[in-house]
Formats: sequence, structure tokens, C-alpha cells
Amino acid sequence: MSTKKRILFIATEMSPYLELTEFAEIVNKLAIKSNDSGLEVRCIMPRFGVINERRHRLHEVVRLSGINVSVDNDDYPLQIKVASLPNARLQVYFLDNEDFFKRKFVFADENDVWFDDNDLRTIFFCKGALETVKKFGWPPDIIHCSGWMTGLIPMYLKTAYKREPVFAHSKVVFTIGQNTFKEKLGPHFIERANIHAVIKEKDLECFKEGTDTAMFRGGAAFADAITFGAEKVDKKLADEFSKVKGKKVLSFAGWESDLTDYLELYNELAAK
Repeated sequence: MSTKKRILFIATEMSPYLELTEFAEIVNKLAIKSNDSGLEVRCIMPRFGVINERRHRLHEVVRLSGINVSVDNDDYPLQIKVASLPNARLQVYFLDNEDFFKRKFVFADENDVWFDDNDLRTIFFCKGALETVKKFGWPPDIIHCSGWMTGLIPMYLKTAYKREPVFAHSKVVFTIGQNTFKEKLGPHFIERANIHAVIKEKDLECFKEGTDTAMFRGGAAFADAITFGAEKVDKKLADEFSKVKGKKVLSFAGWESDLTDYLELYNELAAK
């Protein structure tokens, strides 16, 4: 039986597939470095329509597809595709859905108009990622979430998915990144994000503004450890989370960091 520690990266962006901020390159390097250091690695990200399936050799994983993800009383089919990360023997899984991810843009259209269903897309992705891991039957020791779109995942893991055996020993790392949008996720975001009766109003309190700052705040609040993924993050977040009692916090070490401090963090959390 394998004694390798397992790490799952759930990211909004990752090189070479999608690069919205510089942290996309860090996710790529972290996955490869973790793999090279003996960790068992898997990655999950959205299959935005801008990701070229042919160039990156994505193909559908039929045995994993076919899950329906319920959001706001509607069921949305989840299609799962996979690609091998170039120059590394590890797999990246892409979550796809006809309604949410086929469009050839990420969060706004060609006129820079924010998609009014970004709240549903976010909830679908966060819930879909956790349902995918259940379908894997692959219990991760560490789940590292990055990108504001993953912000709900730490809260879901501590509430709606708390009793799931596959997550029984998972520790969550959340990266606070740079702010990338000024819009909001809409007036119905909080009620739609409440996917389970076990989730209380207080659990959703930090997300209620529906901004990228709120998503980072919520993700960090429920994580077991926090990292900073940019030189300049929201000042309030930097002040709030630079030191948090009972949580390990990694400050931003610069774009040229060898990322050893992340590996030390993963090993420390996995040993607990």
C-alpha cells in the first residue's frame, strides 16, 4: 500500500493552460516540485472555453463524467477531462459544463461585461471539484486552493463535506492572491452558495459582499494554513491574515522563490 502523502491542487488558473495572474506559473511549479519530492499529486481546474483542448491534449474521462451537480435547485451535468502536465508525470483534471464553460471568455465577455452567472459558475466549480474527489476515491492529505473562484471550498470542507470519509484527514491551504475584478457575484450568491442544511448563516458571513476580497477572506478564514500569492494583495486582507492564531501563514517569498517553504508547510500539515 502506498505511503506517499497526497496533495490536490484546486486552482482557478495554472500554466500552461490559463494564465490570468503570475500565480498560474507558481501553481505549475508547485505541482511539479511536489511531484518530484515524492508527493502524489493531482490538480483540478475549470475547463474555461479559452483553453485549447487539441493543443493541450485534453480528453474526457468517461468513468468519472456523468455526475450531476445541484446548484440553486437545478442539476448541471459535470464533464471531467484530463491532460498530462507537460514535462511532468502528473495529471490535471478539468471540470466542464455546457452552460458554464463553453463560452470563449473567462469571467467577462468581449466588451468586458461581467457574466451575470459567475456566482453559479463559482459554486458549480467548488462543489464539482469536491464531488470529483469523492468519485476518485482518492483521499488527499493536503488540498491547496488558489484563485478567488476556489474560495468556498475550505468552508464546504469544514461544513457540508465534513463527514465525507475521503476528506476525513485533509488539511486545507488557501492562497490569498491579487484582486482581479471590481464587480460582485450578485444578490443571490449567498443563498445559492448554501448547498447544505448544515451550513449556517455565520459560515457564509465573510462571503456576503461577493467581491474577490470577500472570496479570499472566506477561503482564508476556513483554511488550516494561509499563503500569500502576490506582492500586492488587498491591504485589509494582508493586515487581517499576516498573523493568525493557530494557523501557519506563509508570506510572499517573491516570484523567484524555490518554493521549498511550501513543501515544508505541506509536510508539516500532513504530519499532524
